[in-house]
Formats: sequence, structure tokens, C-alpha cells
Amino acid sequence: MYRERKGLTQAELGAAIGYSEEQVSSVERGRRAPKGQFLDAADEALDAHGVIAALKKDVEEARYPKKVRDLAKLESEAVEICSYDNSVINGLLQTEEYLRAVFGSRRPAFTEEEVEQRVAARLARQRIIDGKQMIPAFSFVHDEATLRRRVGGRMVMRRQLERLLEVGQMRNVEIQVLPLDREDNAGLGGPFHLLRLKEGSTVGHNEVQRFSRLISEPKEIQVLELRYGVIRAQALPPPESLAFVEKVLGET
Repeated sequence: MYRERKGLTQAELGAAIGYSEEQVSSVERGRRAPKGQFLDAADEALDAHGVIAALKKDVEEARYPKKVRDLAKLESEAVEICSYDNSVINGLLQTEEYLRAVFGSRRPAFTEEEVEQRVAARLARQRIIDGKQMIPAFSFVHDEATLRRRVGGRMVMRRQLERLLEVGQMRNVEIQVLPLDREDNAGLGGPFHLLRLKEGSTVGHNEVQRFSRLISEPKEIQVLELRYGVIRAQALPPPESLAFVEKVLGET
């Protein structure tokens, strides 16, 4: 719209901002997500006064896989996020080195572009837990195995454990550890998450192997809520859990 208002063809706009006619056409048709430099240059060339440049955040999010966008949207609408993890550290708490190691271990392997896309998407999701706001409240329960599995190697794992201790000090975050020596573990069925939304409903999320599933059926949510309550009761209280993480850090 701004290009046509300016009276430029796609080729002329491309020449003005340093891109080919094909690239401009692909962006306008929605076949290619433009980079920030493209939007900034187009904004200036078309005298859009910041309107085009302001699209950078939305366009960047459009690069992420749809399942990631859907989950991030729900997380942004949640007043409480509850998670149980028994394989790796929860994605919202992962350091960049750790999450790169997680994506790097995938088989069949991701391409470099796919790894970068997923790293950017996960880091973007983590903005919700940057400590600048008290909503939502977070409850994380980690099986002890997640603390001892040396994803990425010893130093990567040390920094990851330090990150847990750091986040565990936030007043809206509770981190608990479910020790391996517990005879009862209601989470043997695998990891899952519960998101309690502002309007009062609860949505579950389950990701196993190649499948990511959002759960809204009330009967299924009821089972997950009951299960999560039992898991929290079986786990160490938050202060003892942070002491446990510190102990594992000392042994790593």
C-alpha cells in the first residue's frame, strides 16, 4: 500500500532499498518473512513514519513454528503456569547453551537454520519470566534426573543449575525437585504443563517425541490437575529444593 502510494514499482523499491524485485514481491505476497533491515529500509524509502518498521516484532514471531506461537500466546494470557519435567530442564528456564544442546541432540538432526529458528523462538518465550512483572505465577517441578543429566557437558550444566538457583529467588517462582529415591512418583507418565488463564479456564500442554498437543477437555484437565497436585506434594518444598540444586551443582 505504501509502495503504491509512493508510485513505485516493486523493482524500483527493491533498487532503492538494496533488494531484488523478486524479494520485494515475495514479501508482499507473504511467501517470505522480511528481515528487520528490509522493514527499516522500506519504511524510510516509502516515508511510512515508523508504521512499517513497527512490524518487526510481529514479523519476527511469524518465523517461529506455529505450535510455538500458539503456546507463547497462551503463556502470555496465563495467570499461573505449572510444569512437571522429568527429562530435561523446562524450556522457560533453559540457558541458551543448554537449549542449543537440547536441539543439537535431536535425531534426525535439525539443519543450522532450523536450530537458529527454534533457539530464537524459545528465547523469545522466556521473556515472560524476566522478573519485570509478577504475573504470571510459576510452579516448576523437576525430576532429579533433569538436574543430573549433563546436557551439553559439565560447564553447560553448571551454568544451567546456576540459572535455576537465580530464577528460584524470584517471588513469583517456585521450583521443586522430586528426588529419585521417592518410592512414589505420580509423574512417571511423562512431562506436562498447565496454564491457568485470566478468564478462569485451564489449558494443558503435552509434548512427547514428535507430537505437541494442547488439552482443553475438562475431564482431561481434571486428571492433570489432580496429578500435578500429587507430584507437588511428593516433591521437596521450594527452600529444600533450592538447597538440593545447590548440592548437585557442587557435585557437577
